Amino acid sequence: MNSAGLAVKSGELTALRLFDIAYTIDLAQAESLWAAREGGKASRSQLTSTPPKAVTFGVAPLLFSLGSTTLSLGEREVTAELSVRLYDFGVAALAARIAVADLGWDEYVANFDALDRAVGPASLTFWTQWLDRVREVIRPALDRPAADASLEEDYLIGTVHAFSTPIDASELRDRVDLVALLSGEKRALSAASRRELLSRSFSYYADDLVVLTWDRAFIYEPRSDSDVADVIEVANAQLVEFRYYDTLLDDELPRMYDRVESARGAMSLFASRRFAHLARRLYTLVAEVTELTERVDNALQVTEDVYLARVYSTALGLFRVPALGESVDRKLAIIRDTYAALYGEASSRRAELLEVSVVVLIMLEIVLMLLRR
Repeated sequence: MNSAGLAVKSGELTALRLFDIAYTIDLAQAESLWAAREGGKASRSQLTSTPPKAVTFGVAPLLFSLGSTTLSLGEREVTAELSVRLYDFGVAALAARIAVADLGWDEYVANFDALDRAVGPASLTFWTQWLDRVREVIRPALDRPAADASLEEDYLIGTVHAFSTPIDASELRDRVDLVALLSGEKRALSAASRRELLSRSFSYYADDLVVLTWDRAFIYEPRSDSDVADVIEVANAQLVEFRYYDTLLDDELPRMYDRVESARGAMSLFASRRFAHLARRLYTLVAEVTELTERVDNALQVTEDVYLARVYSTALGLFRVPALGESVDRKLAIIRDTYAALYGEASSRRAELLEVSVVVLIMLEIVLMLLRR
């Protein structure tokens, strides 16, 4: 490939770090708290170039600016603009964006890799200091705040708005090595690996291109809209939340089995109450998780924009969100079946208790009749 003479005239490098911070977030209260404490304005996210009827948020997330900070990319000091987007289902998406201009392609790739080293998976402390600031301000708006920031995801997006020479998507694939950008590898990949890495490529116009991978994406967008980057973020937010529910149910199932065995081991005539209490608890858990998973599922609804729908659905599949959703559904089904069995057993125990009570009353009546003679 010959990228000589081809430079990135304008673009940006974006690092995302998403955290599960609460069961749910009251976005209206969070907005008020932020305005009162930080004095900054917040905005409800909307896609910039897609008509509202084509793509809608279930509940529009809330975007705050966190100001700027200095990052070291190799030997260069650069300014990164920081922001956080809050989703009502409990996710905070932090972003560090670095504007780039007049960089050769190889230098652009080197900066992308340097950003990964600076704030990537091994740099949790960088993100948690900003997350702690956000959580401190909006804590009253958090329902059941997470105890720590252990459940998180990271993602990198390289965006080019203009090259030094006008170029279309097909020519771009021939002129630059996208594999080096998307893999972060210094050694040459096999032909099969290269094909796999570039297999999730999309173009709508002749001069735009999106390539998705598990942890990186490249976007060539001359019109400078951020819709594709936004839907990639939403897909990552859904991944974080479904991981939370999957872990929650993984932890709950063994406890549920222990409680069921404990309730069944009770010899009391009033054991039915224990069954009923446990059944109500499981029913509440199922109702809460079902409600919130539906909220996550409906975080973004793409109806008429076929191109954006393809990018979004591919990102969801790539991040295994549907597979996690199916895992959550299977575990919810187990809990529902257990709830139904417990409810039936509680009803059976109550019926048995009623039968015993009737027999005792009859025997008591007989004894009283005999005593009167």
